[in-house]
Amino acid sequence: MTTTTTALPAVPANTTGTGKCKLFMVALIVVVLAEAIGPSNFKLGPGKVVLLPMLWALLIAATWGIVQRYVPAPVRITASLQSYAGGLLNAGLLLFIVKLGLTVGGTLPLVRQAGWALLFQEFGHAFGTLALGLPLALLLGVKREAVGATFSVGREGNLVIISEKYGMASPEGRGVLAEYITGTVLGALFIALLAGFVTSLHIFDPRSLAMGAGVGSGSMMAAAIGAIAAQQPAAMVPELTAIAAASNLMTLVLGFYFTLFLSLPTASWLYGKLEPVLGRFSKRKSAQAVATAAGAEVEIRDLPFADKAISWALMAVGAMIGNWLSFQVQPVQSLIGMAIIIVIVSIVEVAKRLMPKMPLVLVLSIVATAVGVPGLFPFSDTVIALTGKLNFLAFTTPVLAMAGFSAAKDLPLFRQLGWRIVVVSLSATAGTFLGATLIAELFH
Repeated sequence: MTTTTTALPAVPANTTGTGKCKLFMVALIVVVLAEAIGPSNFKLGPGKVVLLPMLWALLIAATWGIVQRYVPAPVRITASLQSYAGGLLNAGLLLFIVKLGLTVGGTLPLVRQAGWALLFQEFGHAFGTLALGLPLALLLGVKREAVGATFSVGREGNLVIISEKYGMASPEGRGVLAEYITGTVLGALFIALLAGFVTSLHIFDPRSLAMGAGVGSGSMMAAAIGAIAAQQPAAMVPELTAIAAASNLMTLVLGFYFTLFLSLPTASWLYGKLEPVLGRFSKRKSAQAVATAAGAEVEIRDLPFADKAISWALMAVGAMIGNWLSFQVQPVQSLIGMAIIIVIVSIVEVAKRLMPKMPLVLVLSIVATAVGVPGLFPFSDTVIALTGKLNFLAFTTPVLAMAGFSAAKDLPLFRQLGWRIVVVSLSATAGTFLGATLIAELFH
């Protein structure tokens, strides 16, 4: 995968060593606060909304950045530091992708047993978001943000893809971040209502609906299968739950590659074809044009190696804190596993510098997945055991903290997108559920 970069300054001139240290410490404070708050859930109608530490980190960091003028100078995150945070986010997500790849490698034997129906319904998950979301986005006047908001359901792996391809400060980056936030806050409730309504129509086999429920998010899957199972005989519930879990695993494992190689290129291509036709129905200006006119901060895309090392250290320490506070794994136990992940990233990063045209995310994901396959290499089982102590969710808190700081500078652009991006995000969620259900129905 190539990266669309231009000759941008690596780091803003006014980003000093003191400023970098300040951002490092404040980001860790945000991680601690978010993990201390912990997960929270509440009932809303027939569904349940689950708020995880990653969301608290995003909200705290974004608020911190927005009110930076009123924050004491020693902990003030200025606009230039917010741009620098975006650069750190782009680099830090590489640790996340290694953890994702190692997880994928370990689950490949299970995926092999899942069957053809689960494999083909993944096309519905991958393209269903586009079928509903992209045309609606263009009709509402959403521009390039539509690509980021509709090529997937916007989970963590999708943030990685957009960050590497376009950068998080790009229109596509704002789109996927809006999709992520919408899905985190409203996704479970929305899909529970949708799945319950579609089930009540009695036009799909319950097993097809269960496959559609595996959208790649644990909370959304649980909400959807709960609404589906409530309308089925009790004896059928265990089977449906198992199918939904297998489908969700398939989406988590293969969804990254489907979106990387299929849905994102398709989304970008369709945008170019459809926007001149559908976009004319809306007179809304492009958010990117507004950003350019306002002189928005330029995003950092190509950090020096030393700054990438700062990013990796920040993400590593933040993940170890989360692993300790939320999952009771002592930092000493996490340290070796984290060091292995950083070594893998460093090796691939060096290879990228020797071969500049090498697609970094693709190679990194392949290397991590291969290392994570049990018994494939003499050291694979040891690596799996040591990195297995690092909980996947612990990585998301520092990632979303940096995303929050990076997003703070783009608040006017998010305001301009407003309700439109929420509607588009929910339509993409509906599309992935309905698309997978329709394809699964062909096998039932």
